[in-house]
Amino acid sequence: MNKIQWLMAEVTAIVQETPRVKTLTLRLPEWIPHLPGQHYDLRLTAEDGYQAERSYSIASPPEKTGEIDLTIEFIADGEVSSYLFDGIGIGDPLEVRGPIGGYFVWKDTMANDPLLLVAGGSGIVPLMAMLRHRANIKATNPTVLLFSVRTDEDVIYWNELKTLACQDSQFSLLITFTRRPPSDWTGYQGRIDGPMLSEVLSRFSSPPLSYVCGPTPLVEQVANTLADVGLPPTSIRTERFGPTGT
Repeated sequence: MNKIQWLMAEVTAIVQETPRVKTLTLRLPEWIPHLPGQHYDLRLTAEDGYQAERSYSIASPPEKTGEIDLTIEFIADGEVSSYLFDGIGIGDPLEVRGPIGGYFVWKDTMANDPLLLVAGGSGIVPLMAMLRHRANIKATNPTVLLFSVRTDEDVIYWNELKTLACQDSQFSLLITFTRRPPSDWTGYQGRIDGPMLSEVLSRFSSPPLSYVCGPTPLVEQVANTLADVGLPPTSIRTERFGPTGT
């Protein structure tokens, strides 16, 4: 098996998604098609030789060639996220390698299966790559995104998600606010629990393929609940992120 090489990418765009989240677009000297759900490793090297590595899911779909989008959440005291959030500008180099990962991916062969996506905070990032790719290939499988966030300021990609939901009758966007919902909010509030998941699952006529991504407590609770209500373990795929705003 060939070892994935480190490459020097260039930052070509920076988008402020929320007060604590930015998306960096990186131009790659050697672009390799990725699967939605895969990630890249990113490495920073200090002048004294000290290195720090982190993994970041790819937010962009494989149809965006030559570049990748990495969405970065600022973590207090995070040596890598702090630098990426405040110390990086357009034109700067960043060392990356990828794409990496083969388990938490959504493939075109799955495009006919009903799909449940559950995200907590920045766990939305790999799921967004899936949704973007799904839209690009014009898939019509019933799809639901259940997205847990603290406040309306913390909804990453909210405008794009609302647009996808308006344009696609087979895609349902469900957001639950755990701390402060908008003043006119009539949707879900509170952390994801069994009754909420049961109600979401009732939207499907057959058991969905499920992807769950976010902080460990959320991922474990959701995965266990889905298994308890009868979803086959092979249809539940999980990925845990570090600290996140949920």
